[in-house]
Amino acid sequence: MSRSRWLSSSALTPEEQEMMNEPREGMDYDVLLVGAGPASLAAAIRMKQLSAEKGTELSVCVVEKGAEVGSHIVSGNVFEPRALDELLPNWKELEAPLDTPVTKDQFLLLTENNHLPLPHFLLPKEEVRASNHNDGNFIISLSKFVRWMGEQAEEAGVEIYPGFSASEVLYRDDGSVGGIATRDVGIGKDGKPKSTFARGMELRARVTLFGEGCRGSCSEEVMKKYNLREGVQPQTYGIGVKEVWRIPKEQHKPGLVQHSLGWPLQTKLMDQTFGGSFMYHMEDDLVQIGIVVGLDYENPYINPYEEFQRFKTHPAIRKYLEGGECVQYGARCLNEGGYHAIPKLSFPGGGLIGCSAGFLNGVKIKGTHTAMKSGMLAAEAAYEALTATGAEPVAESGEINHEEAAIDISSYDGAVESSWIAEELKAVRNVHAGFHWGFIPGLLYAGVATHVLKGKEPWTISNTVTDSEKTKPAKDFSPIAYPKPDGKLTFDLLSNLQRSGTNHNDQPAHLRIKPEHTDVPSKVSFPVYAGPEQRFCPAKVYEYTDGSEANGVPQLVINAQNCVHCKCCSIKMPKEYINWTVPEGGGGPA
Repeated sequence: MSRSRWLSSSALTPEEQEMMNEPREGMDYDVLLVGAGPASLAAAIRMKQLSAEKGTELSVCVVEKGAEVGSHIVSGNVFEPRALDELLPNWKELEAPLDTPVTKDQFLLLTENNHLPLPHFLLPKEEVRASNHNDGNFIISLSKFVRWMGEQAEEAGVEIYPGFSASEVLYRDDGSVGGIATRDVGIGKDGKPKSTFARGMELRARVTLFGEGCRGSCSEEVMKKYNLREGVQPQTYGIGVKEVWRIPKEQHKPGLVQHSLGWPLQTKLMDQTFGGSFMYHMEDDLVQIGIVVGLDYENPYINPYEEFQRFKTHPAIRKYLEGGECVQYGARCLNEGGYHAIPKLSFPGGGLIGCSAGFLNGVKIKGTHTAMKSGMLAAEAAYEALTATGAEPVAESGEINHEEAAIDISSYDGAVESSWIAEELKAVRNVHAGFHWGFIPGLLYAGVATHVLKGKEPWTISNTVTDSEKTKPAKDFSPIAYPKPDGKLTFDLLSNLQRSGTNHNDQPAHLRIKPEHTDVPSKVSFPVYAGPEQRFCPAKVYEYTDGSEANGVPQLVINAQNCVHCKCCSIKMPKEYINWTVPEGGGGPA
């Protein structure tokens, strides 16, 4: 399999160079899943179910960059158990942590000081259905739920290895994917191996499924290598910024789900900034609260973190939080392109599952159920393809037969297209794009498309450019004056960052300017767009100096140790000049 070194340095001694070029050790599996999220764990469990049902045992491994399963999951989540009902119908007996049934669902339109319920004819049909019936959904901690799924997978015989970052895709001689390599560990900031240095592992597999989540680095690589995005619209994204609060018991409403539109993101009828906010009342007097800002916004002065802090000051929101304590902070990007932006899902030797592919239903603001279903369908396609070869499984032989032809799981694409995933996403395929006409036109279109046309409109509202290309020059806008934090309800970013638990000890920076774009920060981003990375990054990773050290030209400073792994910089940077690579396993948010 081909290899590429991610680091080289003429400053290394011959002994250090020899150490860093030692052959990797490796392990072989029938199926490898990259990322221990809902999609991968559902796929792993389904694979083991099929092994038990049909009698051909296959070895299954999951590799996860977080220190433990669930540590990199920050989603505020109203969970629809449709896929879980299919995967583990006895989940109640298995004590799945679906602790808080939805008891009340509100959808509010906010002005700066007031609010009113949005009328049902302005809401997409999916939201009306949820508001009227709740559909048996639950407010959950997705991190807690994923840990439980990991336990179910391990009990079924799946091997799970947290704390290992998939830094490199391995390719077989025929060009097919043959697994991944984990990142070397124990390398200092200077690029030299420390006393703790250890080479990464090669995890080789007959089928590799990438479930890294939104904008996964390995997933993006295989999409480019196999041209999986040919013929589909560019993916568009949102940045979700979230806190968890413990609030006074008398202000806590267990089971309350509250979504809102309008202020602070949309203050005019024709505002084109897409996004909204949420507040979910969980168990134990805990509340998940956050905002999602579509990264296709035009104004480079928008600061999603500050918009979130401002949102909390609204009377309809602060009444729940006052007297409470913020206990956790996090941020993560999510796919919002919907049906039109889903790439080809299979490639030689594997496939994309979950948010690596982009199955979020942006109207329902739910994606865990579709991610899980995609993993289950991929597992079924992979099991069928693996057992059809007649080759001895790795579970029996202990190693891969490298003479075996690349496994083709292209039936997975058709399975998704004929499933309720596609049915659900097709029905709301144009809703996000409709907001490009403005806030009120977008609301009206969403209502008509889902209530009257029922998602069957015979046209497509196209998105043809990336989110980074949507940003307009700073000269067209005025800087936004955000209120100063009070330290009780609102917080400065660096203080809040401590609540994320993010940690990147002595190691090389994992955020690097692409070689072909080294002059973009000083010649494009700052002079043309006023350095938007200073504002859209929810971890204060990017700053500009005053230029005194460079003849008055502000210079970019990258504080990679602050990174919360949201992936926003790889999406919204002018010319997408940052290459987001995985840090050492076990780092990042806790």
